[in-house]
Amino acid sequence: MESMLNKLKSTVTKVTADVTSAVMGNPVTREFDVGRHIASGGNGLAWKIFNGTKKSTKQEVAVFVFDKKLIDKYQKFEKDQIIDSLKRGVQQLTRLRHPRLLTVQHPLEESRDCLAFCTEPVFASLANVLGNWENLPSPVSPDIKDYKLYDVETKYGLLQVSEGLSFLHSSVKMVHGNITPENIILNKSGAWKIMGFDFCVSSTNPSEQEPKFPCKEWDPNLPSLCLPNPEYLAPEYILSVSCETASDMYSLGTVMYAVFNKGKPIFEVNKQDIYKSFSRQLDQVFAYK
Repeated sequence: MESMLNKLKSTVTKVTADVTSAVMGNPVTREFDVGRHIASGGNGLAWKIFNGTKKSTKQEVAVFVFDKKLIDKYQKFEKDQIIDSLKRGVQQLTRLRHPRLLTVQHPLEESRDCLAFCTEPVFASLANVLGNWENLPSPVSPDIKDYKLYDVETKYGLLQVSEGLSFLHSSVKMVHGNITPENIILNKSGAWKIMGFDFCVSSTNPSEQEPKFPCKEWDPNLPSLCLPNPEYLAPEYILSVSCETASDMYSLGTVMYAVFNKGKPIFEVNKQDIYKSFSRQLDQVFAYK
């Protein structure tokens, strides 16, 4: 009995230490109690996701935390680029409201050690349930480790993501730019929600005209967190420096493939020679015809 109590005490102490080190001093803790580390999400699965509750109402939330220690290896200007990219994604998500987008309950807060914001209660990212456990606590929770996607759940989830993209493309005139399993979140009710607007692009044309989306040239010298995931990126981003709403649909297609292929993307990308990788992708696509 004593050994069990000691084990429980050790586990609680470790969880408390993890939470304290991640969010101590962040203004988000003034209004929210932060609980257990349950999942990870966002570009590169860089955001740790914790259970949480609002102190005043006891409302359940998810607390997303980016620990700045993750980018200690970078130079200051690179750190600034990464932080700016992450901030942009959360701020854009906060401005947008739709049932198929992750609902932000408390906006982004920054402290010396981390970024943090709160959303509706979350189960995990799609990447987590497909077997990508980066930035998860060890050992991985059986809830995630043993999770199985049923066909009806998968079909409905992909439909929900499609509806979210339809809203962005038709109503907001926006391309998401990084639809990946990391940026699809399963909430506590099992609904699939879009997050990760770090690389979204809005139309530069007036609303009554055909949308036109500017696109930045791929810069291999940028830190990986400042770039979309190339394994789910439409080839035109790289090969012709262009994008449109169909680019998001290409990304959704690659997500569908990964869902039915144990989390593995349809194409492997050599990040050292990304142009050759995408040229090879097109050759393979035409070969399938």
